[in-house]
Amino acid sequence: MDFYVESSTKLPVKQYDVVIAGGGTGGVVAAIAAARQGVKTALIESKGYLGGIPVEGGTALHSFYNIWKAFPGVEKRQLVKGIPQEIIDRLVAVGGTTGHAEVLGRFDYDSVCTAIDTELYKLVVFEMLQEAGVYICVNTLLVDAIMEGPVVKGVITESRSGREVILAKSFVDCTGYGDLSAYAGAQFTEPNDHPVANSIGVGNVDIEKYYEFFKSQDAVSDYAEGIRSGESGKIVRVGANKGKLSPEFAKQATEIGMSFVTTTVHDNYFMFIKLNYKMKVSPTDRDQVSLAELELRRRQYKAIELMRKYIPGCEKAFIARTSPSLSIRRGRCIVCDYDISNDEIINGKHFEDDIMAYGFHDRAPVIQIKNGASYGIPYRAMRVKGIDNLLTAGMTITSERDAHMSTRNTISCMGQGQAAGTAAALCAQKDVGTRDLPYPLLRETLVNDGVYLEN
Repeated sequence: MDFYVESSTKLPVKQYDVVIAGGGTGGVVAAIAAARQGVKTALIESKGYLGGIPVEGGTALHSFYNIWKAFPGVEKRQLVKGIPQEIIDRLVAVGGTTGHAEVLGRFDYDSVCTAIDTELYKLVVFEMLQEAGVYICVNTLLVDAIMEGPVVKGVITESRSGREVILAKSFVDCTGYGDLSAYAGAQFTEPNDHPVANSIGVGNVDIEKYYEFFKSQDAVSDYAEGIRSGESGKIVRVGANKGKLSPEFAKQATEIGMSFVTTTVHDNYFMFIKLNYKMKVSPTDRDQVSLAELELRRRQYKAIELMRKYIPGCEKAFIARTSPSLSIRRGRCIVCDYDISNDEIINGKHFEDDIMAYGFHDRAPVIQIKNGASYGIPYRAMRVKGIDNLLTAGMTITSERDAHMSTRNTISCMGQGQAAGTAAALCAQKDVGTRDLPYPLLRETLVNDGVYLEN
């Protein structure tokens, strides 16, 4: 039997104003932003927690600031504020972040290190969503979109409570994979131009000895001091140049895609040791992802062996945390009304419909935004082409790989999330599509909610 025809069933229906698909980096911010505008907002997330890449795949949150340290004389400016900064303030209150610790080494990459406790981040954003009045659907799969011409009327979800329909006026796709956009019939590509990863938390380690080892090899690249275990002025970030290490150590680390950049907010614990793996096909391929999940767990085990063997202070290291599934840097790239180019990014271009300012590039110093400047992300870059009431934010925008190396980063995704959630709420209130929303209204609302705009 090649096919099975499902029998039709009646599904229970819920009605909301805004639906946010994906409770990751941008999705939690989008949902908070939408609900704070006074509209009924639902958030759909497949896992049992919220947070996405900040709690699964990153080493620090890049970046709230312009890269001023790489350009002597350039003014230090916090570019991303609003709800993303509120999250950091809440984490500070519970001891869950290093704060915006200034980088003391490798100024040409980032000027601050904002590292977070992964578990406290999950708690903080969950509480903020609940306080905002968001209807939170965790452990819930998004399985289809209900379309009426170019309009998304609703989504179909599935959980242990069964299948159901959630209808809404406006929708935001923050799934990372672009699932909602794909179900809605949007145009997309699958570039498969980044490795996937599964970062591990490592216990029984000494970051001072970790730093001293790399320093003795003249290999230290990244270095920052901040709040650790409640004390300021402590090492919170260390990275190393593999080319300065012994050939055998460097070779084995390279073979498993191991990065030596780590951050910590606690003594005796590394929040992230990253293991990368380049898949031959897109991470939307379930069967190939299954093989990649196994390979990454083998690499995690090998990484601990290498740390115990080569790095002082890590002799009794063990895996204390893994992500439940691999993390991606890009799944589907959704075709939107505008596609930002890397040339626009590095030249600090701002647009007449900016929704945020951003100044970090993950390929620095090879590719850098000139003179410590910022660039803008236009509202139209989040409007899904051909669909009247769907926005997308985060890793799904920007087709050019080098441009994507900036826009996909965590704080960019968070800033996009606040704009997308706000826009979706305003569209629902005004009963208009995403292209009919007056930009001056969106801009005024964002600025009133703490968003910083440079143009």
